[in-house]
Amino acid sequence: MPFDPLRAAEIFHTAINALDFDTIEAAFADDAVYGSVKVGALAGRPAIMAAFRAYFDAYPDQVAEDELVELVGPMAVRAVWRLKATDSRTGAPLVRHGEETITFNAEGKVARVDVTDY
Repeated sequence: MPFDPLRAAEIFHTAINALDFDTIEAAFADDAVYGSVKVGALAGRPAIMAAFRAYFDAYPDQVAEDELVELVGPMAVRAVWRLKATDSRTGAPLVRHGEETITFNAEGKVARVDVTDY
């Protein structure tokens, strides 16, 4: 069965919403790059996973919803999303809206994620 980037992005986002760190970690290539204004540039699966764990320690109740997921290349998808969460330290609400481009490598692992908040 050929690799389906749309299905891979769905599995990735479902794992994030479930806080399934094993599946999230398995999705990333060893040398993946994650870029966001909120977190900066992260290089390598260990750094990315450390940032994911720290973020979800602060926002464990996050609920994200994809508004649109579309192919933007043979191994890349663009997802437009909204999310709501509560800061576990302060109780302050967090509402974000943005998009990300997820690029997969030849093995079907996440090679790059570029996040932009609106």
